[in-house]
Amino acid sequence: MKIDLVHYLRGRYQERNKQISDPGPVVTISREAGCPAKKITQRLTEVLNKHYHTENKKEIWKWIGKEIFEEAAKELELEPAEVQRVFKEKRNVIDEFLSSQAQRFYKSDRTVRKTIGEVIRSMANDGHVIILGRGGVAITKDIPRSFHVYLEAPMDWRASIISEKEGCTINEAIKYAQETDKRREQYREYFHGKGTDYTWFDVRINCMSFDVEEIVESIFKMLLIRKLI
Repeated sequence: MKIDLVHYLRGRYQERNKQISDPGPVVTISREAGCPAKKITQRLTEVLNKHYHTENKKEIWKWIGKEIFEEAAKELELEPAEVQRVFKEKRNVIDEFLSSQAQRFYKSDRTVRKTIGEVIRSMANDGHVIILGRGGVAITKDIPRSFHVYLEAPMDWRASIISEKEGCTINEAIKYAQETDKRREQYREYFHGKGTDYTWFDVRINCMSFDVEEIVESIFKMLLIRKLI
């Protein structure tokens, strides 16, 4: 199931400063542009919940993705598009100043990122959550009961997928993939610094070599081996 962020923010997020002795388990899934990350995340959530139901356990796994932007926007009294822009553009000090003068409820880029990071971290501490993108690996890497997946594939394969989905040329798809990959890397770097080894993933999977079901089954078995489920 997808997490109900409205309900969550009214409850546990308000207690984000509360100490949790045994956070997790949490799974993060990062990806290169063109990889079927959302399909994999949704299917993995279904498989995990089926496993827990079979074992007569009450925990329910959920997943979060870009919807976090909308909830952070409400928290910051911003338009969702403004929050998304923070992670798509780089601004200098002058741009920040001009923006602050133009917006009644202005919040700095740093405040927006900080709020999103706090929400993600709080959800990860509660556990039984899959975080799709959003710098999840950098925010949760220090949680012992965490597992971090990176989905990748050759550029030609990814460009073909993007071209078909978006109705653009291969060259346009390649440019889009390169820009998106760079932006996502900068996003992860923001939460734990540039050039750090801290955000290395536990496993990298080539999406050209495996279909969605095979990837989900592989991740599920690794979670079993790691005793996270």
